[in-house]
Amino acid sequence: MDAHLDFRLLGPLEVWRAGAPLHLGGKRQRALLALLLLHAGDVVSSDLLIDELFGGSAGEATLNGLQVAVSRLRRVLEGGEEERRVIVTRAPGYVIQVSPDQLDLTRFERLLGEGRRRLSASDPLRAATMLREALGLWRGEPLAELGGLEFAEHERRRLDELRLTAVVER
Repeated sequence: MDAHLDFRLLGPLEVWRAGAPLHLGGKRQRALLALLLLHAGDVVSSDLLIDELFGGSAGEATLNGLQVAVSRLRRVLEGGEEERRVIVTRAPGYVIQVSPDQLDLTRFERLLGEGRRRLSASDPLRAATMLREALGLWRGEPLAELGGLEFAEHERRRLDELRLTAVVER
């Protein structure tokens, strides 16, 4: 796991290493990264990835296409260094290994939850601070560049609801 990587889903999909953005490649590779990040720490099956990225068309060529996309994404994220394993093959698919602080979405959800707890505990000033910090992580419309992909549309609606909850709670 590379602590110098910062993954951003709350706006255009971005990955930063040591203060500089990484070039993530085309739509399919970006969609692959987004899917893995939305399930960070959990195995995402090859079948699900193929369904979402290739429209469910299974076959040897599709599986090869997925493997190529994963390989390219690994090169971008890991910089060719084996000891930096970010994407790991684990039956029946792949898992991206990121700490909660490396992903803006998990930071947002943590701050939202803590803000809501502070509000319930009659600590509105601290709650407002945490909720402002959570909302400050947003940089625009999440996953907009993946429009047309079902998982991205579903996730965008879920994230918009979470953002609205944070605004209302604040």
